[in-house]
Amino acid sequence: MRMIITIDGPSGAGKSTVGFKLARILGYRYIDSGALYRIVALEAKKNGINEKEEEQLANLAKNLKVNFLNENGKIKVFNYNQDVSELIRSPEISMLASRISALKSVREEITAWQRRMGNNGDLVLEGRDAGTVVFPDAPIKFFLDATSEVRGKRRFNELKLKGLPVSLEQITQEIKKRDHNDRTRCYAPLKPAPDAVIIDSSNLTVEEVIARMMTFIHEKKLGGKIKWKKMK
Repeated sequence: MRMIITIDGPSGAGKSTVGFKLARILGYRYIDSGALYRIVALEAKKNGINEKEEEQLANLAKNLKVNFLNENGKIKVFNYNQDVSELIRSPEISMLASRISALKSVREEITAWQRRMGNNGDLVLEGRDAGTVVFPDAPIKFFLDATSEVRGKRRFNELKLKGLPVSLEQITQEIKKRDHNDRTRCYAPLKPAPDAVIIDSSNLTVEEVIARMMTFIHEKKLGGKIKWKKMK
């Protein structure tokens, strides 16, 4: 029987890092659903497709050929065998992806793609509606959160290491704006699933977050009783 583990949460909460490492520990496949929307945004920009041209954007989403590969312990994202790992992480593509992800037909195509992948075996899926829409019956669900200030600082440090000219204040404001977009969109808004374990990673290391997840997974798989719903 397949095992699906979902990790939802806002931008900068650490979902990708935690999800990828958790998948490696468990020997599961890994999907970053946010990267899928970013790839659609990247392809739209490359092909001059306006963000209001929903049918064309949905067609881009339908025809994704995405692979997530482990390269020396780091996530590499490929679309049609092209490495787009860095291209999809710019602030411009991030904001465009947030707006495109609000389109119902685009989300439906991305959801269908993820479900097809889930039919192929054990999976760690991270995103914003993984546990509420894509796999609402997943046996193990997490919602990873952190304050907007902490998430802004993380993103700022990440972009600074890449040599990009960024402002901490600007990055934090963009994260708050994306939070608003994600939480208030009409279709599949960002929110914890009713049965998700909520983890605030503001003051936790990646290793501490994973340790708490593994404790829950161990108890869940053994049928043990869950003693908490929110971890601090």
